[in-house]
Amino acid sequence: MYVDAREIGEIEAKFGKPRVLHLAHEIGDVEMDFVRATQKHGRAHDITLFIFNDDHLALIRKHMFPRPIFRAPSGGLNPGESFEDGARREALEETGLEIELERYLLRIHARFTGEGDHLDWTSHVLHARKVGGRLEARDKSEIAETKYGTIEELQGPIRQALLDSGRGLLAYRVILTDAAVEELRGRARQSRECG
Repeated sequence: MYVDAREIGEIEAKFGKPRVLHLAHEIGDVEMDFVRATQKHGRAHDITLFIFNDDHLALIRKHMFPRPIFRAPSGGLNPGESFEDGARREALEETGLEIELERYLLRIHARFTGEGDHLDWTSHVLHARKVGGRLEARDKSEIAETKYGTIEELQGPIRQALLDSGRGLLAYRVILTDAAVEELRGRARQSRECG
């Protein structure tokens, strides 16, 4: 695993301690095979980025997702790559945007289960803001489409489409997104109360 305690400590010192969740989540056999295929060099993590451009979020649609399924961009670190460098690289590849990380929102320790099998996975969820670039996927082999959306869209029709898909991994993205939006809204509320 290439996100170790030292790396997490550095990110927490810079971007705050995240809310930590532990959950078990059932996924299908095909999905389990898909996750295993992403585990190059023992990878068992993703970095998910809620990238804001003013009040709008950068969203991606992968080729395997039917419309209107979009979600926050995510990806993994390469061996030896720093957390920040990996997050910036993934943002650029998937969205064409240059970003600055703002806050470490969530660390989700998930155990994906199915057919007597399991796989442990960690999602690191961060709030970021656009500082340059134009919204357009650079890695067109992985990303079919990008767009800006609102939290309301993400929590409304997009959320429903993810749930209606019947796919365990997309339902996991709903859990992740719901928790991230809760953190983002809580932070916005605290700012208004303190200001």
